[in-house]
Amino acid sequence: MAKRDYYEVLGVAKNAEQAEIKKAYHKLALKYHPDRNPGDAAAEESFKEAAEAFSVLKDGQKRAQYDQYGHAGAGFEGAGFSNMEDIFSAFSEIFGGSSVFGDFFGGSTRTRVRGRRGASLRCAIELDFSDPVEPTEKTISLRRAETCDDCGGSGAKTGTAPTQCPQCNGAGVVMTSAGFFSMRSTCPRCHGRGEVIADPCPACSGSGRKLKEREITIKIPAGIEDGMTLRIGAEGEAGEQGGPPGDLLCDVHIRPHPLFKRAGADVYLEVPIGFAQAALGAKVEVPTLRGRKDLKVAAGTQAGTVQRMKGEGFPKLDGYGRGDQLVEVIVEVPHKLTKDQERILREYAETEEQHITPDRKSFLDKVKKLFSK
Repeated sequence: MAKRDYYEVLGVAKNAEQAEIKKAYHKLALKYHPDRNPGDAAAEESFKEAAEAFSVLKDGQKRAQYDQYGHAGAGFEGAGFSNMEDIFSAFSEIFGGSSVFGDFFGGSTRTRVRGRRGASLRCAIELDFSDPVEPTEKTISLRRAETCDDCGGSGAKTGTAPTQCPQCNGAGVVMTSAGFFSMRSTCPRCHGRGEVIADPCPACSGSGRKLKEREITIKIPAGIEDGMTLRIGAEGEAGEQGGPPGDLLCDVHIRPHPLFKRAGADVYLEVPIGFAQAALGAKVEVPTLRGRKDLKVAAGTQAGTVQRMKGEGFPKLDGYGRGDQLVEVIVEVPHKLTKDQERILREYAETEEQHITPDRKSFLDKVKKLFSK
């Protein structure tokens, strides 16, 4: 099923300000929140859909890429949230860290203890100039924190389990009063976890995570451009206390080409031809991203003329068609002539004075008029 447009999901215009986008998401999050719609699968999907749209449109760089390339741009396709905790962790500034919008639903002010989202990681991928002609894959190696196999991420030694923090009673925060005011701060004993570990896991020293080397295969869409970033969901570091993993952000760098230059989906190429070919017309073999092709040069082609080879560029990231190859004709003047070539050109030059071309005649008339004043 095709994804809906993110602006449509949030019900805002494409030129909406950030404050308007945040307000629209806040409204939808309240409407479809799981605590207001228990057991409603459709509401849960709408909640996730709104969160995914907001995660892209609230970020200036992601929004610009989405506006230009749509869902396929820079890894947005399939980049949604897998569960509720993932959303709560990602948008803690919206949910305020409290139990499911507690202030709105009249719930308890006690903080919900939930796992922390894992850190996102960043990597760089280098591609050859022609790699984006087709979808491709690259395998990278990285070192990341993963859930400890021995304790399952709890941080407690096998056979034991964390216990509720006696100082904050599992809230992760403590309240202190000063006159008419109350202040909430992170619990100094459990450091906000809500749990304490009496007997830490020896394999991870109680952290619940261990560093491991991994090989990750990155799927790279056709048409990707230099400087873009691919977002691979849930391939970052493992979360704490069962929290969701972070993402892997891959910056794409494309090596330059000795002949081609790129502008979006279009490819630019300079092709030198001889004077006789430009004057008489010719069929010239030129390189393209997909092999050699014939280019027809019309008789009388001028230096600097740009000819368009339809569909010979890169695939467009939105999935609709391909760019073109733009060929600029460079008329090459020989540095040295043979005696026969020089004789022929001198004979031709004599005829030029008898049959002046329209452009040259126009220029000479303007010069004559300029100096006759």
